[in-house]
Amino acid sequence: MSNRRYVISIVTLALLLAVLAVMCLLIGSVDINAGAVWDIICGRGAANKAWEIIVLQSRIPMIFTAILAGAALAVSGLLLQTTFNNPLAGPSILGVSSGAGLGVAVVMLAYGGMIGSSAMGVNLGSYLATLFGAVSGAAAVLITLMAMAAIVKSNTMLLIVGILISYLTSSIVSLLNSIASEEGVHSYVAWGFGTFSGVSMSQMPVFASLIILALIASVLMVKPLNALLLGTRYAQNLGVNTGSARNRLLLITGILTAVVTAFCGPIGFLGLVVPHIARLALGTSNHSRLIPATILAGADIALLCTLLSVSGSHGIIPINAITPIIGIPIILYIIINRRRINYFN
Repeated sequence: MSNRRYVISIVTLALLLAVLAVMCLLIGSVDINAGAVWDIICGRGAANKAWEIIVLQSRIPMIFTAILAGAALAVSGLLLQTTFNNPLAGPSILGVSSGAGLGVAVVMLAYGGMIGSSAMGVNLGSYLATLFGAVSGAAAVLITLMAMAAIVKSNTMLLIVGILISYLTSSIVSLLNSIASEEGVHSYVAWGFGTFSGVSMSQMPVFASLIILALIASVLMVKPLNALLLGTRYAQNLGVNTGSARNRLLLITGILTAVVTAFCGPIGFLGLVVPHIARLALGTSNHSRLIPATILAGADIALLCTLLSVSGSHGIIPINAITPIIGIPIILYIIINRRRINYFN
């Protein structure tokens, strides 16, 4: 692809990110005029102290959370699609998100709803317990997928394995719900709706640090990612240890997916859809250019979903009620035009 097309795409995605972030600051269930928002951001305060709380403790953390979570899920999808050489791979499709959700369910329901309640906002240990559960669940699924990938050579069959894993985890969660307390079930159901507004500024350092470190690790994997596009044997001829590279890629994917799932709930479709948007925008599968575009596109889509979720007159709409509306048409387009679109070259 030309440098001009790449620069135009990156600049457009960056400008769109800025516009959506400003809109998320200004639009919400409470009307706050732009001048008051600007004064609050500049530290001059506002006549209405409730506005300061809304802007500083709700909208700004929500924007940062959406940007980081969107980027994390998008890169997770990109890494999985390249690792398994399948354009329909993604954290939700392959069951990684479901595994992370199962880990959270075990921790949350075992503690009778104490983890996941509003009280956990001041309890970092509760979030770390949830994070541990999510990482453990995602790791279990990834290990299973790695084992199956060594046995099942068909990408279609591997997708079916991922779907079966999702069904299995859903069944286990249903069993846990049947024996959990009412408070635990309520907390888990609320968590399962998915939201970018559940991370406070006090929890942001942990959330942001884990995601940023994993994103940096993904950028450092550009060479093996591009080599894997050419096939396993060719990558090995280039001196790439494909087994080690796949393990590292799956580890990065597991961390990104697990962190987002633990803090934001099981957000669907972003990991599957956004890499395709980035590829179509750039017209390339070169990961040195594709990863930055995927990060920006993921942040853009997440902010768009956030904006739509808070723009209604009937309260906040769950994120998982919005992502399928955006994602399904794109997935159908990819399926219909798969023969005409060569992603892995």
